[in-house]
Amino acid sequence: MKAKRQAKILELIQKNDIETQEELSDYLEREGYHATQATVSRDIRELKLTKVAMRNGRQKYTVVAEDKKDMTEKYNHVFQNGFVSMDMAQNILVVKTVPGMAMAVAAALDAMECHEIVGSIAGDDTVMCAVRTVEDTGVLMGRLKKIVGDV
Repeated sequence: MKAKRQAKILELIQKNDIETQEELSDYLEREGYHATQATVSRDIRELKLTKVAMRNGRQKYTVVAEDKKDMTEKYNHVFQNGFVSMDMAQNILVVKTVPGMAMAVAAALDAMECHEIVGSIAGDDTVMCAVRTVEDTGVLMGRLKKIVGDV
């Protein structure tokens, strides 16, 4: 549950200008995650979130700029925690996820900079990726299997 909640937090702060812990708690609540202020505070610390100034003078949460290796590990972790299975149909890769994790897994795939992926669409428990070629789909599946431990 912690990994799903933290993946949702990363998704929320990427899509919204969230200024306070209370605001983040409200967003989480609307998404079905019941977390105390202490839990949200701990998640913010563990995710190494910080506030940055926006042009309008307000602040918002964002991920602390870390070295690429640390960020890659975080995205791999989100992918691993959400992943259930994958299959291909020509140049379409379909990734099945834990319910509610498809958007986080799609965001992780985007952040992994998989050059083979042209674009992706996420539902509740499925991510569909349009891949450049059939050959690229096979290469991509091999790389993703390594991330999840050769499922």
